Amino acid sequence: MAEKRRAGAVMSDSASAKCESDREFLSQAGVSALLRAALLKLVESRPEDPVGFLAEHFAHLSSEADDGGSEHQAVSRALWHLSLAHHSQRSAFNSNIRVAYELLTQCGRRQRGVGGVRGRLYTETLQCLCSEGGLSGTTAAPLLRRIQCHDFESVPFELFRQGVLTCSVFADYIRKSQCLYAAVASVPDRPAERTLCQAVLATLLEALETADGADVARYLEASAKISPAKVAQAMAEVHPGKQQDGPTMDAQEFEDAAAALFIARVRMVT
Repeated sequence: MAEKRRAGAVMSDSASAKCESDREFLSQAGVSALLRAALLKLVESRPEDPVGFLAEHFAHLSSEADDGGSEHQAVSRALWHLSLAHHSQRSAFNSNIRVAYELLTQCGRRQRGVGGVRGRLYTETLQCLCSEGGLSGTTAAPLLRRIQCHDFESVPFELFRQGVLTCSVFADYIRKSQCLYAAVASVPDRPAERTLCQAVLATLLEALETADGADVARYLEASAKISPAKVAQAMAEVHPGKQQDGPTMDAQEFEDAAAALFIARVRMVT
């Protein structure tokens, strides 16, 4: 019996030593830190497909380890990080902006030996954000002209953060304006009555003017208070039972007008 106990003790000590050895290996290899960072990203983002998210996360980490990556790859990786959290998740969103900024800064540092994100990479990132947000080139162009930098400029973090946030909020704002237009268009395949559209735009302008201009996200919050159903009801009360027989405004014209209201409140980069 004593021999069995001694044998059991030896096996227990051996298993314990192996466990310690495994933990030491994981720690020395940096795997523990990688897993902790990945799980933190997972909790912050709360994706619908956690396994797929982790697979993509590690794939991007592997790509980032390649110092010979091109500018296109750097922008692609930065955009992936920026897509992990909605701008309303401000803490996680800002954290992801910081990661994206560092990625683009490293790309510029390898080629120029100076810090900061190059203006060309900054502008390209904003263009891609607008495109991925569903904005047409025509709609996004006036906004980008206000916030883009010269190719040779070095963009500080705060300007980069504000530009990314502005494009993200603007994309949501345009989707909101599209819902408002749909609410006043009595027939889906026909343009809405111009007077109704102008009334909605006036209401939208009033909401934007009451927002705090220090935070661009406040413009989206202000416009979100205008319920499409409420607008439709109000417009029906203005013209009860009246058929569309006057001037009309198509969806693109309405979108352009709504976009102009937002863009006019965005500070121009000088």
